[in-house]
Amino acid sequence: MDRVAFNLFGRWPVYWYGVCFALAFVAAVIHWNALARRQKRPPGFGSEVGFWLMLSGLVGARLAYILANLDVYLADPREILYIRHGGLVFYGGAIGAAFGLMVFARARRDSVPGLLDFAVSGLQLGHAIGRVGCFLNGCCYGTPTSLPWGVHVEGACRHPTPLYETAANLAVYAALLRLGSRKQRDGQVLAAYLVLYPVGRFLIEFLRGDQRLHWIGLNVAQETSLVLFALGIALWLKLRRSGRNPDA
Repeated sequence: MDRVAFNLFGRWPVYWYGVCFALAFVAAVIHWNALARRQKRPPGFGSEVGFWLMLSGLVGARLAYILANLDVYLADPREILYIRHGGLVFYGGAIGAAFGLMVFARARRDSVPGLLDFAVSGLQLGHAIGRVGCFLNGCCYGTPTSLPWGVHVEGACRHPTPLYETAANLAVYAALLRLGSRKQRDGQVLAAYLVLYPVGRFLIEFLRGDQRLHWIGLNVAQETSLVLFALGIALWLKLRRSGRNPDA
């Protein structure tokens, strides 16, 4: 696979990773603007949310990757700036985006649970497209396989794990859209995301073939998935006990 999508003016390479990242952002903003109109929010609200999510999420994703590979970046600190080479951790981005969104909600005097519900389904759509960028970049690759849809990466035929995650993310996206139109309380879409996404991520991680940090027999992404799954169950049960929103 060629990581370069095209050369700008025949000189500067533009990588598929960056192209898919841009497409993911555009798709998510289109989703958020459509949802904002449905919820009768101000014009441009979805774009404003998207800007702050992208900024805080990118910082969180990059910081998490640097911390997970600290020895590499201590050896060559210049690599910290080269995002085009790859190196974003989704869970770090999600945590960074969540903090950014909470600051945004406070500044706008908006409901934090309601705004998290608003953002999370668009996040899944963007994540699904972003994983295609991982696939084309040759990162996040899987373990060797003899299955006919395997791809040749790092000298072996391997599971296309980024595409597995794209499929899982689209399934979760569809589920969150359905729940969002029927929810009884703010926070339910977020809770569903915290339950559904970690299941797929946890299972797919068993097929990952790149080097990962490991704790107690599981890697960091799997440990994080278990924590988020537990938080999602706890939040869902708490919301069910508290009943409907007054205006639901």
